[in-house]
Amino acid sequence: MRTDIFARLDREPEPPKIEIPRMSRTRLALFGGTLAFYLAIVVAVLVSSWLVTLDWKVMLFRPYQQWPELHAFLDYFVVLGQRGPTAVMVAAWLGWRSWRQHTLRPLLSLGAALLLLNATVGSVKLGLGRLGPHYATQIGSAELFAGGDIFPSGHTANAVVTWGILAYLATTPRARRYLSALSAVVALGVGLTTVYLGTHWLSDVLLGWAAGLLILLALPWCESLIGQAEAFILSLRDQLLARRRLPAPSLPVAAGGPWPAIYPQRAPAEDGEPLRRPVGAGSGGGRMQAAGAAAAATAQLTQARPHAVVRSGHTGSGHTAHAPHSNPVTPAGSRRPPRSRPVTGG
Repeated sequence: MRTDIFARLDREPEPPKIEIPRMSRTRLALFGGTLAFYLAIVVAVLVSSWLVTLDWKVMLFRPYQQWPELHAFLDYFVVLGQRGPTAVMVAAWLGWRSWRQHTLRPLLSLGAALLLLNATVGSVKLGLGRLGPHYATQIGSAELFAGGDIFPSGHTANAVVTWGILAYLATTPRARRYLSALSAVVALGVGLTTVYLGTHWLSDVLLGWAAGLLILLALPWCESLIGQAEAFILSLRDQLLARRRLPAPSLPVAAGGPWPAIYPQRAPAEDGEPLRRPVGAGSGGGRMQAAGAAAAATAQLTQARPHAVVRSGHTGSGHTAHAPHSNPVTPAGSRRPPRSRPVTGG
């Protein structure tokens, strides 16, 4: 039985039409400024500018040794930037949103954002091949093209995208403001935590922030593809449901009468031999089914020949009455005594 909360949700009216973000002039300007910042960070690291020198100063300062009391807490806090746990938590929330709003757009938006994140950040990581602070080989070097994969910071970019998608999908301005502030705090905290733990350079974190923000700003360009994917998935679901609703085939009927083929008619009994029972009438439900079938057959014979009297005794004239050219039929649930005199013709 379904619970009351599910019954109540089913009775709720269709939600109002959700406004889909578009690439406005403000968003386009922010996208251009963030892209310029992104390219500036990459160029500054490629030419080993003052940014690389700052990376080394922060690394040699070793924040995890300066404030060791924060280490235990920040080891858990940085999980908010890991792709697996955060994707599961946010997907669960957006899945509930999709069910309540009768649309797949929240889940598809998250999928599109994570796909863009893996494609863009992963390609830059592998292309530049920068080593992390713990694996650096030469002081003052940018450690590029050395087989590493930490530039830009994946934890930082993932925190920006995964938590920022909640603000992107908010349905009210108030919720959008609160969720934007929350996602910004989480993304800033995760990025600085990776610097504290010594797993990333400061420039890695700066580029990770820019990479995640670029994906969120570019999502309106993907809305048309998201709508097409939603329509395709829903049409496929409707086709599967229509196939399940096809009528089931009826049971075959025996050629000799109205009984189903799985319950064959009884064979005529010979003199002195008990009548044979239908197949499956040995015990339990089989006896009930056989008795019902025998009663139906008796009723049909009685209606077809109302002048025939069928019984197992003698008539008043000393002769046994029976239906002409028909075999005697015993009522449902009864059997002929083993020593009864065989029935003879009149």
